[in-house]
Amino acid sequence: MPARLPSWAWVSGLTVGAVAAVGFLAVKADQGPHPAAPVAKPRPAASAGAHPAPKETAPPPAPDGSGSGRRIVYSLGQDRVWLIDASDTPRHSFAVWPGTVDPGPGTYRISTRREEPTTGSDGVRIEQILYFAQRNGVWVAFSNAVDGSSPPPSAEGRTTGGIRLPKKAGDALWSFGTQGTTVMVVA
Repeated sequence: MPARLPSWAWVSGLTVGAVAAVGFLAVKADQGPHPAAPVAKPRPAASAGAHPAPKETAPPPAPDGSGSGRRIVYSLGQDRVWLIDASDTPRHSFAVWPGTVDPGPGTYRISTRREEPTTGSDGVRIEQILYFAQRNGVWVAFSNAVDGSSPPPSAEGRTTGGIRLPKKAGDALWSFGTQGTTVMVVA
């Protein structure tokens, strides 16, 4: 009768195999097509003397401490998102409009994707929703307005977890942010 392997050996073998398979699939996925949407200009200030922001020719560098590998980086202080490929090269960056509830700094993953339009907590029709965090019972997600508008200047008295993007940026993020994609939130 052959010797029976202990359960820890089976579990270890399966874990090593799963890690190798995920690593292989991650490398293959990064070799596929990448979104090529243009970088959106940040929204100009509302003051009468404000000058439009200069057109960005290349994405600015991601903030220090924003991780490594293929990921979405969201800076709370800059209200900006970067889409970074596996070689740590920023492919896109764009200004965003945060809701009233911020995720805390840390590492998250895209948990749910919803392409169909719905009404956001601010009353605006939104689409291409990428949920990645929950804080104080409020879901935090990237989305863009169906009509391409920016959110109202304030969500007076409302609790909102939506991080709104310009329409073209929403298209790029939707293509890049597959289920399980890492989201690094930095201060």
